[in-house]
Amino acid sequence: MSEEFKEYFETNKQTWNEKVGVHAASDFYDLNAFKKGKSSLNKYELEALGDVSGKSLLHLQCHFGQDTLSWSRMGAQCTGVDLSEKGIRLAKQLNSELGLDANFVSCNVLDTSFYVKDLFDIVFTSYGVIGWLPDLKPWGNMIAERLKPGGVFYMVEFHPIVWMFDYLEKEPMMKYGYYQKDVIYEEYQGTYADQNAKMISKEFGWNHGLGEVVSSLSAAGLTIEYLKEYDQSPYEIFPGLIEKEKGMFETRDKLYPLLFAIKAKL
Repeated sequence: MSEEFKEYFETNKQTWNEKVGVHAASDFYDLNAFKKGKSSLNKYELEALGDVSGKSLLHLQCHFGQDTLSWSRMGAQCTGVDLSEKGIRLAKQLNSELGLDANFVSCNVLDTSFYVKDLFDIVFTSYGVIGWLPDLKPWGNMIAERLKPGGVFYMVEFHPIVWMFDYLEKEPMMKYGYYQKDVIYEEYQGTYADQNAKMISKEFGWNHGLGEVVSSLSAAGLTIEYLKEYDQSPYEIFPGLIEKEKGMFETRDKLYPLLFAIKAKL
């Protein structure tokens, strides 16, 4: 991890540590339903990865492990990685409570290869992950380092266009560059999962265009199988979205996609 970004990562870690308790109690994460067997996975990743039974899976930036444990319930041998020690602590607690066999590691995702030495059939990451990283080249290299030959990388993520807007104003306003290199700092009350929470979120982030994402993976030796863009998101975290079908949200005019997904092989 670069010393240049250490202060940013430390601030983000403190915020995510504080988010864990708020999120675990939120309707957004619906922990009670999850404990009773409800999967936290969405249709895009389920369709893309299919039957994971018997496969090893590395989940990057796993928060408190719901998706990791959902893959584990489907028969995958999972390892989840996250920056937040409190998130990993709760993930381990849930793993034990549910009688699953996932492993969890607390570290900066860019340092994963220092802490996780295994190779995996699948590396997975999703929804609000790469914006926390200043440079995707080491991210792409780490993914290649952790995949078995012929292994699959899959990501589904919010589209870079949605991060061009400032959502802290009354009306979303286009403010940031599509592939802006300068760090973006935001400070606001609550979180996407509970806007009424009393905590103050202090966050440093970076914007990455699709070209940067694809190039970081291909430069690391992965072959891109597809890049898809989607109008519909399973998360209603941006203002003005409308529910077109149950549990799926889109913008009123569909002028730009909300998500993209990449599947690649080593």
